[in-house]
Amino acid sequence: MKLAPHMIQSMEILQMPLLALQERIEQELNSNPVLEADETAEQAEAAETASEPAEQTPSKAETPEDYKGDDRLDDEVRDYIEHRDDYPRPQSDEPDPKLAAINNTAALPQSLHDYLEDQWRMVEADEPVKKAGSMIIDYIDDKGYLSVRLEQLHSKDRTDFTLEDLQKAIVLIQKLDPPGVGARDLKECLLIQLDQDTDDVTFEKIFVTNYMDELLENRLPDIAKKMNCSIERLNQAIARLSKFDTSPGLQIGKNENHAITADVVVEYSDQTNDYTVRLAEDNLPRLRISDYYVKMASEKNAGQKAKEFLQNNIRSAQWIIDAIEQRKSTLLKVTRSIVIRQREFFDRGQLYLKPLPMAAVAQDVGVHLATVSRAVAGKYVQCEWGILPLRKFFSGGIEDNNGNEKSWEAIRAKLQEIIDAEDKSKPLNDDQIKEKLAETGITGLARRTIAKYRGIMKIPPARMRKKY
Repeated sequence: MKLAPHMIQSMEILQMPLLALQERIEQELNSNPVLEADETAEQAEAAETASEPAEQTPSKAETPEDYKGDDRLDDEVRDYIEHRDDYPRPQSDEPDPKLAAINNTAALPQSLHDYLEDQWRMVEADEPVKKAGSMIIDYIDDKGYLSVRLEQLHSKDRTDFTLEDLQKAIVLIQKLDPPGVGARDLKECLLIQLDQDTDDVTFEKIFVTNYMDELLENRLPDIAKKMNCSIERLNQAIARLSKFDTSPGLQIGKNENHAITADVVVEYSDQTNDYTVRLAEDNLPRLRISDYYVKMASEKNAGQKAKEFLQNNIRSAQWIIDAIEQRKSTLLKVTRSIVIRQREFFDRGQLYLKPLPMAAVAQDVGVHLATVSRAVAGKYVQCEWGILPLRKFFSGGIEDNNGNEKSWEAIRAKLQEIIDAEDKSKPLNDDQIKEKLAETGITGLARRTIAKYRGIMKIPPARMRKKY
């Protein structure tokens, strides 16, 4: 079955998180002349304080009797189509919010590659070494590590630099900023930073150079015996090493910490002893179709091309308005259903999250399962427990010994609680964690399931959690 364009658009709008929807609305406002932001309240306030009549704009339309007919309308539309980008925006005493947004937008960050190249150009070296260094920089990954062996960078057919030039170049590159860049593995990354440390780090250098594998396996007693030192001294060295950056390249250019914006807000009301659900759309403009262009499209003397142009844009504007309103309605209904079904979570926290299939919410709302999936995709809810993805509330689970349903999310939260409370000198293995879960009523979990959850939660096994 082939879907109509407005149906496809409605599904796209429903799936968009708030920030993406804001961008889409800006695009529609810029591309569709009949669509405008509803600023009636602001205009009314401005009218009360203005001492002079406002300059006429399209939203303050002329009456049909003022139109000069066919030629004028055709010329206006044709002129708009051909020169729309040249039209100045209406002047106002208020700052242009779009211009302000552009001015406040941060410049694109410099990439690690460009940052290293800028430094490399300032390094004094023979031309073959400079060329070799530029090639090495091309193969440094986002974390700052050289991702290939030097031998792989040298081809027998190359005559502009040798393997020896590559070896000289890597030494110079490893002196660039950020410290640790150009390393080929974690050990070399730490040693580069130790070499640049102004304190006495002789012990740490020996530690890293000779016992890196044992350190990664947390075999501190073996290392202490071989180095003839106390475990306390090793812990001091580890504390110093922990201050070094093991992914130095990420300091430059990349910032993965994107702000999360809630699409919907759930708040508790003491008056009603219940939760209210509202959309977080303070920065989302309300849209309307311009009366000016509607009247132009209905003018009897309007040319056929002008009418088609305006009617197509009016239809498109109505589609986007309807799609946004449908998104609001669906998102509110879905969230209200979640709040009702997960009331104990909102009251008491993550340990009380219950299994919830999307089909149950779809039945509550009266929509298809796929509609619920689109409605929650990439969306976040703000509540007492933080800003959480809406998908978090949908998962399977099990029934505990008391007959209470526990979602997998709640079980993982309990697992984290158990590990946080363990004696780090005697950390719990997976069988012991399984027993602790059973004490809380959560039974029937296999040891491999515990191990799987640990892996998902990035919790190391017991021997790696042991503190000496």
